[in-house]
Amino acid sequence: MKPLIETEIIHFLKHNVEPVPDSNFGLGFRASVTLTDGTFLPCVIFRNSEKTLDLAIRRFKEEQSNKSIFSNKSKEFGYREIVKNFVTKGNCINIYDITNVTKSRFEMPLEVYKKVEGETAMSWTVFVAEFEDGRKLSFGTRWNWQFFDLPEGFNFSEIKNIISGCYLSKENEIVPHKSLLNFQQNMKKLQTINREKPFFECYIDNL
Repeated sequence: MKPLIETEIIHFLKHNVEPVPDSNFGLGFRASVTLTDGTFLPCVIFRNSEKTLDLAIRRFKEEQSNKSIFSNKSKEFGYREIVKNFVTKGNCINIYDITNVTKSRFEMPLEVYKKVEGETAMSWTVFVAEFEDGRKLSFGTRWNWQFFDLPEGFNFSEIKNIISGCYLSKENEIVPHKSLLNFQQNMKKLQTINREKPFFECYIDNL
């Protein structure tokens, strides 16, 4: 399968995808892609590499000057950990391996998750989304907001209301979050919580 050229990908993203701002990494364009071997990746974020490079260089300098989060450890160990974090972690694909780009059905609109009222508990955010037809779904994430699982027959564009800090019982009743311990003890009484989805990143310098 023939790969797309860079200008084709950029044109699609800028005309079809809502950009999501990120203070550390800059604008992100969420999409689905098909690779040249036919592999389909439903969740991919396209970014310009400049912000990521600036962040990496800044962190390297902080570590070398002993002003980083690893400053209480040996300088050599801390520096290696920072470099390791940037070069060996995360999921990344090459632009020349992409043969098709489409909108992702797992992309939650920016206006929707802006309605979520912050973390429910430390490193845990839950909310219930009510759709235009009256159906409801529970969502939860520990960290990532870029993509969420979504059952067939639902569309994020049809969400009309967000109820923060709540779950759905199996009787379809709204259940407020009390504590993580309470949540763990009562999980069997709750409906499935649609969680954040892992994603890949692809860097395009001209995006």
